[in-house]
Amino acid sequence: MFSLLSYVKSEGPKLVPFFKATCVYFVLWLPTSSPSWFSALIKCLPIFCLWVFLLAHGFSFLGAHSSARKILAGLIFSALGDAFLIWQEQGYFVHGLLMFAITHILYSSAFGMKPINVRAGLVITAVSALCYLLLYPYLSGPFTYLVAVYIALIGFMGWRAIAGLQLTNDLWTWTKLSACLGAMLFMVSDLTIAVNKFCFPVPHSRAIIMATYYAAQMLIALSAVECQDAEVSRKRTHAN
Repeated sequence: MFSLLSYVKSEGPKLVPFFKATCVYFVLWLPTSSPSWFSALIKCLPIFCLWVFLLAHGFSFLGAHSSARKILAGLIFSALGDAFLIWQEQGYFVHGLLMFAITHILYSSAFGMKPINVRAGLVITAVSALCYLLLYPYLSGPFTYLVAVYIALIGFMGWRAIAGLQLTNDLWTWTKLSACLGAMLFMVSDLTIAVNKFCFPVPHSRAIIMATYYAAQMLIALSAVECQDAEVSRKRTHAN
């Protein structure tokens, strides 16, 4: 397994465009009250850079690893969701919700169903149920069940990411840790969106939502290169 330093040296340079695009978003800080295609582009630009990050590993890499392809597909649907949410006040919130629901399904599939880790599943189920119970009094109409389904999907995604992280033995990797942290940050971001939209205004909500969201997507994108790390590690072992 690569050390953290080797991992950062290997993948860090490919993420420079993402960090620059994220800085552009926060520096411009375009008002959400005036949605436009330009504001949509600026918001989606960091996610576009994560597409490039995965594509930079080569089409042969993506072709050989379904998990990387699923994460790339998830990032594509995420960008669509980001664009829809730019116009959420114009009636496109549900469209964005659907795009991110598909994203979570793709990420869950990428993380896989092994190991099961029942304990992690029970904890995530309890946390998800608690979140829904807190939101429920503020929900009405179709959001009563749409939010329930969405919480179930993102909770399932979080469970599969956390289940893959086995800290008690030598099977864990930095990329599995990235997936776990990314999933948790995604849950924090979406919970902040829900509370701010349905319950009460959250101070600095936009900064919290976008900072945790971009960090989550970056970490999940990083988790896609795990299989490449493993292959290089095996080659080095055989060479020695």
